[in-house]
Amino acid sequence: MSAESLMAFALFALVSSITPGPNNAMMLASGVNFGYRRSVPHLLGICIGLGLMVALMGLGLGTLFTRWPVLYTVMRYAGGLYLLYLAWKIFRSTAMVSAGDTPAKPMSFFGAAAFQWVNPKAWVMALTAVTTYLPADHSVMQLLLVAGLFCTIGAPSVSVWALFGSRMRSYLRDPHTLRIFNSAMAVTLVASLYPLFAST
Repeated sequence: MSAESLMAFALFALVSSITPGPNNAMMLASGVNFGYRRSVPHLLGICIGLGLMVALMGLGLGTLFTRWPVLYTVMRYAGGLYLLYLAWKIFRSTAMVSAGDTPAKPMSFFGAAAFQWVNPKAWVMALTAVTTYLPADHSVMQLLLVAGLFCTIGAPSVSVWALFGSRMRSYLRDPHTLRIFNSAMAVTLVASLYPLFAST
C-alpha cells in the first residue's frame, strides 16, 4: 500500500469510528450508566472485534457473501433484531450504577467483540476497508496493517463517547432525567437502523 492509500484509509477509519452509530450510542449510554472505567472492556471489545472482522474479511470471508448474498441478508436482519433488543434494554435502564453496585453490568469484552458480527455499520466498515483500501492481491502483512490501524484509530475515537458519557453522570443523577436520557439513547440506537431498512 502506498502512503497516500494509508492516509486515505486512516481518514476513513477515523470518520467511520467516531461518527454516530450503534457502537458509539451504546458507549455513550455505558459511560453514563456505568462510568468510563467499567466501560473499558466494552470499548476494547469493539476495537478488537472490528479489527478481527476486517482481518477475516481480507482472508476471504467476504467472498462467502458474494457467493451467497442471502447470508449477508440474514446477518443484517439478525443484527437489526439484536440492536432492537439492546435498545429495549437501554430504554428499561432506570438507575445509574456506581462502582460498588452489582445488579447491572456493562457489556463485556467478548460480548462487545461478538456484537460486531451483528452490527450493520461494522459490516459496512469492514467490507469497505477490505474492498476499497486494500489491493486485490494484498499480502497478509498489508491486511494486518489495515486491521491494526483500525484498532489503533478506533480506540480513541470510541473512547471519546464513553468519556463524554462519564462526564454527564453528574448531570443525570435524577432518576427522571436519567430515564429521559436512556430513552433518547434507545431511540438513537433504533434510528441507526435506518440505512438497513432504507436499502431494502
